[in-house]
Amino acid sequence: MALSRAERCLALLLRLLSRACLALLALLPPPRAGPARAAPRAVPPPRHALLLLPARRLAELLRARQVACVEVVEAYVERIKEVNPLINAVVKDRFEEALQEARQVDKLLAEGPGDDCLEEKFPLLGVPITVKEAFSLYGMPNTSGLVNRRNVIATSDATVVSRLKQAGAIPLGVTNCSELCMWYESSNRVYGRTNNPYDLQRIVGGSSGGEGSVLAAAGSVVGVGSDIGGSIRMPAFFNGVFGHKPTTGVVPNDGQFPNAQGVRTSYLCTGPMCRYAEDLEPVLRVMAGPGVSKLKLNEKVSLEKIKFHCMDHDGGSIFVSPVDKEILQAQKKVVEHLESDLGVRVQHVAIHKMKYSFQIWSAMMSSKDSEGQVCQSELAEAQLWRQQGRNSCLGPAVESCRLPKPTQGLSLLHKLVNLNLSGKAKLVSMGKSLQEEMEALLGPDGVLLYPSHPTIAPKHHSPICMPFNFAYTAIFNVLGLPVTQCPLGLGREGLPLGIQLVAASYNDHLTLAVARYLEKAFGGWVLPGEV
Repeated sequence: MALSRAERCLALLLRLLSRACLALLALLPPPRAGPARAAPRAVPPPRHALLLLPARRLAELLRARQVACVEVVEAYVERIKEVNPLINAVVKDRFEEALQEARQVDKLLAEGPGDDCLEEKFPLLGVPITVKEAFSLYGMPNTSGLVNRRNVIATSDATVVSRLKQAGAIPLGVTNCSELCMWYESSNRVYGRTNNPYDLQRIVGGSSGGEGSVLAAAGSVVGVGSDIGGSIRMPAFFNGVFGHKPTTGVVPNDGQFPNAQGVRTSYLCTGPMCRYAEDLEPVLRVMAGPGVSKLKLNEKVSLEKIKFHCMDHDGGSIFVSPVDKEILQAQKKVVEHLESDLGVRVQHVAIHKMKYSFQIWSAMMSSKDSEGQVCQSELAEAQLWRQQGRNSCLGPAVESCRLPKPTQGLSLLHKLVNLNLSGKAKLVSMGKSLQEEMEALLGPDGVLLYPSHPTIAPKHHSPICMPFNFAYTAIFNVLGLPVTQCPLGLGREGLPLGIQLVAASYNDHLTLAVARYLEKAFGGWVLPGEV
């Protein structure tokens, strides 16, 4: 579908404004270092050996009584205390409670139940985890970065949090997110801004940015994230860890604020974020609960029989930045490795409709649900949530009732898309057609390689100059497809590179298997602070 002349002029204007904005940001002086010493560029590398083990291995050692749970939790507590002043990822800790729970695990292990029994009942026994603050974790704040909810304390656990705790996991605390989970820089007026462990002047992504940051800094090994436009995958990409957006409708979204309404319930996904690829599957099993059978995780995957497809970019959307050469080169190396090592042929494809990813996502996010109800715009919903969270908006409270400017701008453009009802209907139709095209292309044994984002982790505030770049992840939410974000080492500036692995609905087992393979081939997560 060709853009109209007005849309082309608007897109050109936005591109020029973006370049001007980035130029102005580049002229701003860097923040002043303290008088005693220069601020570090990155977090220091972890020193404790327990911090470098996957969750699955930690659980094995604990069940074998080769390490005490208290020792594991203490190592992670000390690591968070070391790095959090730099990254501001954990916004509220529960260290005392976690240590008490660790002592209970050690007591259980001392009583001597068999390893097999423990693994079946408590697959994550003693594993430290962190939880995005937008999810309810009993006794922890649940503000989603909204000033008017700063005194809200969760009185129960979100469904996935409850399942993880029942599986033996020990939450260490909750992590930062963007206000109302509506932006891809994790910053708000309740907790402030979260920084990238590889370069403190870079963003961590959003909205699950605190999770990506603390995982990359080795302050956690497993995290809980949510994703309606890339909120698991962008932070995983920018911070060089693994993240999985499951097939829609399998993992419950209950117990998070804000939760999706109307048609968006079909696009919001809760999923795991992990430092190691091997941990994605066991954590996903726990999160999915009874619905896990839909994901075929018990099926053995033969990598040589997978039909691999590759797209280097979205086709040249005028709404988003061109893909960095470094990202294209990393993807090319993946293709070459797959072909040389597995003997497969990676088919390069050009899917024309991907060029309209942002427009399709925006139109489908506000389309009618099965009952014919139209979703409100993000701006209207945010204003409603703010009103529900306050008694009045007078005097000093007026300041706390304003939406952040990036959210306002994105929401207003979203409104503009919806003004043209006939154009919106065409975009919704295009989205449904694209979904059918993708399902047919991928079939029961296909995996698509696709860029995670057009750029590596940008500097703080830069996303306001390129607000639509999240379209590279968002399109797969409205398509309902499973996607695994896989790190591919570090680039020239010491910042993470990565790739999205996409499969047809309910073929999560394929992308998870390819992620494990690529972790071995390209190294997966890289220790920060050693570049």
